[in-house]
Amino acid sequence: MNTEFHPIDLNTWDRKQYFYYFTKMLPTRYSLSVEVDITSTYNMVKRANKKFFPAYLYLVSRLIAEQQEFRIAEKDGQLGYYEVLHPTYACFHEDDNTISSMWTEYNSDFETFYRNYIEDQKQYAGNHEIIAKPDVMPDNNCMIGMLPWIQFTNYTPISYGNESNFSPVLQAGKFFDKANKKMMPLSITVHHAVADGYHVGLFLKKFQENMNYPEEWI
Repeated sequence: MNTEFHPIDLNTWDRKQYFYYFTKMLPTRYSLSVEVDITSTYNMVKRANKKFFPAYLYLVSRLIAEQQEFRIAEKDGQLGYYEVLHPTYACFHEDDNTISSMWTEYNSDFETFYRNYIEDQKQYAGNHEIIAKPDVMPDNNCMIGMLPWIQFTNYTPISYGNESNFSPVLQAGKFFDKANKKMMPLSITVHHAVADGYHVGLFLKKFQENMNYPEEWI
């Protein structure tokens, strides 16, 4: 499993001043919510008799691997960035309407990642503990969720976690039809110390482009 971490030299890092300002002077996280056209990917996944959720997990993880801003972290007091982030997500138990935390190892190959996800579901989805998968979760993880019951227009998670955690949080919502297209709400929350609106905009642009042309990554 890839847990490779690369130190950052603060003296030469181009975000040094921004990092200081948004961690020490004005600590800031912000969220943006958009509507994404998922028609092409949704239809392709269904034709292949696959599940949409792991395809969504894969695409988010892949795009995060392409943008260093979303992989910044502190490890043993050293600021740096991981090569990849492995997705963590909620596993819903229909028998008692509870959730457990799950994670799946990221792989750049879609089919390999999809198999990893299906295998995790087979082995651990029935575990009702708060942590469904007994394997130790890697430090380089990222929360990527979906609320299939709620067609939200805004989603803003409030973090009470470690102040040294700069990973983004993504949440999708209930699909809906609009102008003969299948749409999905999507929220992304980031720490301003590591990413500006430009970086989020670039991520969302790539996300929509990939949803439009799933044959290029599935």
